[in-house]
Amino acid sequence: MNERTQRTDRGSTLVELLAAISLVGVVIVPIMSASWSLVHNSGFSRNLSKVDTVVNNAADRVNRAPTSCDYTIYVEAAALSQGWAASSISATYRYFVPGASATAAGTWESGACPGGVRPSGLVQLVDITATSPDQSVTRHLQVVKSDV
Repeated sequence: MNERTQRTDRGSTLVELLAAISLVGVVIVPIMSASWSLVHNSGFSRNLSKVDTVVNNAADRVNRAPTSCDYTIYVEAAALSQGWAASSISATYRYFVPGASATAAGTWESGACPGGVRPSGLVQLVDITATSPDQSVTRHLQVVKSDV
């Protein structure tokens, strides 16, 4: 071979190598960041969906339950059905006291039933709160329970 057709490959220079590594880094870092965000958001969405399922299941159980003063057993059953601790869900209660006349506004009083006894025609507001086992998501849902 003559010298004109002979190729000499002396390799890459340090500057070329650093430029290539920098370009790869500029491309890889955003991809890795996006992947991490996707994984994190996927886990959060899964938790959110499970908490929504539990709180809606609890509300459905309260709606289907016979009228009483306390629905804690129905609310806790919704959490237990998902394998969660009963302490991850709770219910608080208020009941409606009508005004003295037809034109007077009524009030919501704290407690499940007045004096612990359910009178006929009672309207209750059951506030259900569920929290995911890892404490990252909390949801509230209110259910009006009445025999009116």
